[in-house]
Amino acid sequence: MAARIKIEDLSFSYSPDKEVLKRLWLEVNPGEKMGLIGPMGAGKSTLLLHLNGLLSGSGKVFIGDTGVTKRTLPEIRRKVGLVFQNPDDQLFNPTVEEEIAFGPLNFGLSPDDVAAKCDYAIEAMRLRGLEKSPTHHLSMGERKRVALATVLALDPEVIAFDEPFANLDPSMMTQLLDIINGLTATLLIVSQSMLPLISCCDRVAIINQGTIVAVGPVKEILRDEELMRNNGLDLGFYKKIFRDFFKENSI
Repeated sequence: MAARIKIEDLSFSYSPDKEVLKRLWLEVNPGEKMGLIGPMGAGKSTLLLHLNGLLSGSGKVFIGDTGVTKRTLPEIRRKVGLVFQNPDDQLFNPTVEEEIAFGPLNFGLSPDDVAAKCDYAIEAMRLRGLEKSPTHHLSMGERKRVALATVLALDPEVIAFDEPFANLDPSMMTQLLDIINGLTATLLIVSQSMLPLISCCDRVAIINQGTIVAVGPVKEILRDEELMRNNGLDLGFYKKIFRDFFKENSI
């Protein structure tokens, strides 16, 4: 099951003189994979933290028909899973299976339900055989898959990713893309890695200086060179490399 994300007039400040989000509006359709791009310091990660109430600004955030408020936080945190850029920020149990089981146990599921959800997440994240492994002995790619497995074990309706492709080699990135493309939840993906983002998202939103400046199909947004350049996202560097490479190596 997937839920709509709806953000209305959201503003947030870490301090009185530093407004990070400024009357921001955004809507992500149920089951959609949306990329969120923008220059450093634009407010991307801050926005993600509002989806499950880790941060709370003025304005409204809805997951499906449920508003994110103090009263609804238990429900919201079952609906929304966050996958942080650094998996070590969310992994703290001794072994892989204990890590994955923590969320379902914390929400009071029965032992049989916990076992079923853990088995599903382990299989989906290709972690079979690593159940007893200490998480701190795993590779970066494996730890990222464990972090996502902890989210999948709760069967969320929305998953928010913060820089999922950072620090991955090409083979690990391919594995993660296969997994992301197979997810049925609504996805909001923050990434500075444009090429993998293009390959897994339906639409993309540009955020700059705390507000959404453009939303549209991936190709439409990324082909607008002036829009990209004005928001610190010039892809001309990549285009030149590919153009020069294939020109020099053409047969």
